[in-house]
Amino acid sequence: MNKFLLGLIFLLTVSLSTVQSQILEPVKWDTSIEKISDTEYDLIAKATIDKGWHLYSQNVPEDGPIPTTFTFTANDEYELVGKTSEEKGHTVDDPVFMMKIKFFEDKAEFRQRVKILNKDLASIIGQVEFMACDDKQCTPPNYIDLEFDIIKKDPSKANVVIPVTIDDRSKALSEALEMNVTGWENFKQEKVEEKSNFTIFLLGFLGGLIALLTPCVFPMIPLTVSFFTKSGANSQKGMANSIMYGFFIFLIYAILSLPFHLIDTIDAEILNNISTNVTLNVIFFVIFVAFAFSFFGFYELTLPSSWSNALDSKANRIGGIIGIFFMALTLAIVSFSCTGPILGTLLGSSLSSDGGATQLSLGMSGFGLALALPFTLFAMFPKWLNSLPKSGGWLNTVKVVLGFIELGLALKFLSNADLVEHWGLLKRELFIGLWIVIGIGLALYLFGKIKFPHDGPINKLSKGRIGFGLLTIAFVVYLIPGLTNTKAANLTLLSGFPPPLFYSYYDKSSECPLGLNCYKDLDEGVAAAKAQNKPIMLDFTGWACVNCRKMEEQVWSQPKVFNILNDDYIVISLYVDDRKELATDMQFDYLKHNGTVKKIKTIGDKWATLQTINFKNNSQPYYVLLNHNMELLNHTTAYTPDIEEYYNWLKTGLKNFKNQSK
Repeated sequence: MNKFLLGLIFLLTVSLSTVQSQILEPVKWDTSIEKISDTEYDLIAKATIDKGWHLYSQNVPEDGPIPTTFTFTANDEYELVGKTSEEKGHTVDDPVFMMKIKFFEDKAEFRQRVKILNKDLASIIGQVEFMACDDKQCTPPNYIDLEFDIIKKDPSKANVVIPVTIDDRSKALSEALEMNVTGWENFKQEKVEEKSNFTIFLLGFLGGLIALLTPCVFPMIPLTVSFFTKSGANSQKGMANSIMYGFFIFLIYAILSLPFHLIDTIDAEILNNISTNVTLNVIFFVIFVAFAFSFFGFYELTLPSSWSNALDSKANRIGGIIGIFFMALTLAIVSFSCTGPILGTLLGSSLSSDGGATQLSLGMSGFGLALALPFTLFAMFPKWLNSLPKSGGWLNTVKVVLGFIELGLALKFLSNADLVEHWGLLKRELFIGLWIVIGIGLALYLFGKIKFPHDGPINKLSKGRIGFGLLTIAFVVYLIPGLTNTKAANLTLLSGFPPPLFYSYYDKSSECPLGLNCYKDLDEGVAAAKAQNKPIMLDFTGWACVNCRKMEEQVWSQPKVFNILNDDYIVISLYVDDRKELATDMQFDYLKHNGTVKKIKTIGDKWATLQTINFKNNSQPYYVLLNHNMELLNHTTAYTPDIEEYYNWLKTGLKNFKNQSK
C-alpha cells in the first residue's frame, strides 16, 4: 500500500516540474583519483547536491528508494579491491517509506579501490545509477558515465575533476554531424507543434465514452451516484461530493501521463526511441492480443484485488475529501480490465506519433473527463438515471467488439517492429489482408454467426448490431483494393496505419514514398543537389511515424505536390528510427551538451542526433528546405495536412532558390 501511494505521489510531484518545463539535475558528479601505492589507486566520485535535495546511500532496505549504485567493468587491466565505500551521511526514519534510510545532503564522496594490472592503463570507466529527492519531488533513476584518468592527471593530487571526453575519431565523426545551417534570420520559424492536439483530446474523450459502456464501469454509475446523493447531509452536500469524485477521476488519469513529460525533457530522443524500440513494440503486440482475448471472455485480466480492497478500506475509514479520492482511485483499479486496453491504445499511439507526451496527456485527460462526467451530471440531475438503459448482454457485446479492435491495433505494433528492423514479415498486403479477416470475424459476430464464452442467446438482432455490422462490411470492402497494385491501393483514410505503399510484396522500382526519386543518405543527396543544381527537401521521417505516412499518402500524392517534389527538388529522407547498425568504423561516441555520451550505433541514431543538434527539434515529420550550401530557403515546417499550404511552402522555397542562383 505504501509503495502504491508513493508511486502516486511521485506521479503528482513529477507533474509540478514538468508543467514548468524544467530539467531537474540536482546532483552533479566529479571524478578524481588518489594514489595509494605503485599499483593501487582510489577512484573517487564526488556528488554535489543542490540545497534541499538528498542522495540515497548504496545500502537501502528492500522496498525502499533506488540506492546509489556504482558499476565498474572489470577486465584484465585492473581488478577491484573490496567494495565501494561511502561517507557517514544521515540516517532517518523516512515517513513515506516507513523505514530507516541513509542519505546524503550538500555533498557525498564514494571511493572504490582498484589494483592496476597493466601499467599502461590510461583510464577506467564506471557508471553510477542514482535518484535524488527533496521534500516535494523525486527524480527518476538516472545513469551517469564516470571516467577516472590514471595517466593524464597527476595521481598524487586528490580531488581533481576529470571531465568526460571522447576520442579523436569520435570527435571527428561528431563534428561531421554539424551542418552549419545558415539563413535562420531570414525566416520567422513556425512553432512546431502537433496541429491535431484537439483531435487527440476528442479521441481520448471518445475512448472514455466507450469505456463507460463496458461491464466494469457502466453498472457503477447508478450505484455511485445513489451513494453520494443519499449519504450526504443534504442534496447540495451529496452533489458536491459527487462532483469532487468526478474531478478526482479526471485528475488520476491526467496524472498518469505526466512522467512522460519529464522523460521528454531530460532527453529529447527518449520518447522516439521508446516508440520505435523493437522489443517494446513486440511487447505491445503481445499485450494487445492478450487484452483482445480477455475482451472475448476467455479469461479476465485484472490488477491485484488486494489493491482495490486496501483502497476501498481506506476510503471507508478516512472519509471526507481524501476518502472520496480513494474511492475514485478504487474505481480506476477495479475497472482496469476494461479501461486498460483503451489506455494502452492511447499510450502506444501517442508514443508512436510525433506528439509524444503532449498528445498522451491530452488523450488521457480527455479519457478521464469522459469517464468522470456521468458521475457529476447524474448527481446534478438524478432524474436522468431513469433514462439509463439497464445493464445486460449488450455490455458484453461492446467488450467483444473492442476485442476485435484490439487485435487490429496489435498488428500496428508488430508492423512497427517489422518496419524498423526490415524483417519483411508483415508487408502492406498481408497487413491489410489480416485486417480484412478481423473485419469479417467482427461482422459474423455482430450478425450472430459466431459466439464467445459470455454471450447469451440472441433472439433478435438489435438495430445497433445490424447497423454496426453493415458498417463493418463496408469497411472490409474499402480495404480490398489495398491488396492490389493499383492507384486504389492508396487507402488515404487509413494513411499511417498500414505499412507504406513501397513496403510491398509487389515488385517496386523504388523504396521511396510514392516512387519518388529520393536519397536516404545526407552526403549522397547533397552531392546530387549540387550536381543537378536543385534545392534540397530534407525529410526527417520514421518507419513507425504515423503522420509521416499521412503526409506522404495524403499530401505528397497530390499531383502538383508530387510533381514539384519529383521534378524540382532533391528529396533526402532520413529515417530517425532505422535500427540497422552502421559499419563498425562509422560507429562513434557523441558528447552531448549535458556532458553525457550517446553511443551512435545505428543509422537512426545518427539522423536523430543530426536533427536534434542542427534544428533543436526531435519530432517527425520535420521538413527543411536548403540549397547545397546549407542555406535555408524557407522556414522549417512539420505535419502540414493542408495541401495548398504545403504546396505554397515548397513553391516559395523553390522561388527563393532561383533568386539565390541569379
